Amino acid sequence: MARGGAVILFGRGVIGGVVEGEALVSAETISGWGGVDPMTGTIIETRHPLRGVRFAGKILVFPGAKGSSGWSVAFHTTRLAGVAPAGLVFNAMSTKVALGAMVMRVPAVTDLQRDPMDVITTGDWLRLDGDRGTVEILARGRATDMKAK
Repeated sequence: MARGGAVILFGRGVIGGVVEGEALVSAETISGWGGVDPMTGTIIETRHPLRGVRFAGKILVFPGAKGSSGWSVAFHTTRLAGVAPAGLVFNAMSTKVALGAMVMRVPAVTDLQRDPMDVITTGDWLRLDGDRGTVEILARGRATDMKAK
């Protein structure tokens, strides 16, 4: 716990920078090649539980990448289209997800001391610090309220 009761998760920074935003949590990996619409930042993978949900501007919390190296290409295109996630929090480090974070140029953290899917829920307001390797949960399920401040 930290100031005001906020929860802080400690891990390893992958890409530096600090960002605040609403969490979008996916319990399943996301396929970049054919699993996302890189022009809208929408998950389009047929059997994915978040099909139709946009990750643009949100902090994407997910287990990791699946599929081919096209994952990083698709996520690079989301940056060019202005619809990339604001940051990434993930469990399984792979060259796909590391390269995707790098080409999107968004803060990213992995190897947290607790499974982020057990602690973070969609709608939580987070501060992700890729330099320190921390994810701070500032508010539970009140992302809209935090954005207005």
